[in-house]
Amino acid sequence: GTAEMSAAQRASAAVVMALAPVCVERFQRAPEVSANLAALKKADSWSQGDFVEKGGWATAPGGKASDHVSAVAKACATLLAAA
Repeated sequence: GTAEMSAAQRASAAVVMALAPVCVERFQRAPEVSANLAALKKADSWSQGDFVEKGGWATAPGGKASDHVSAVAKACATLLAAA
């Protein structure tokens, strides 16, 4: 049970680490990137992930939402805000 849960957590973290850079690229290629980046940086850290998620940039290519969208959005927002 514990090993299975640990493996699932590692797999989830790997998915987030793989998709966060894709999210950043999608964000940067979107129209009005400057305005979006300003709005992202203006939002508090708790809301930045929600902003990215609502913008659709954290959704995996192909438009299919996954269980990891919120985690990807938070990681993506962190990367974007630090840039």
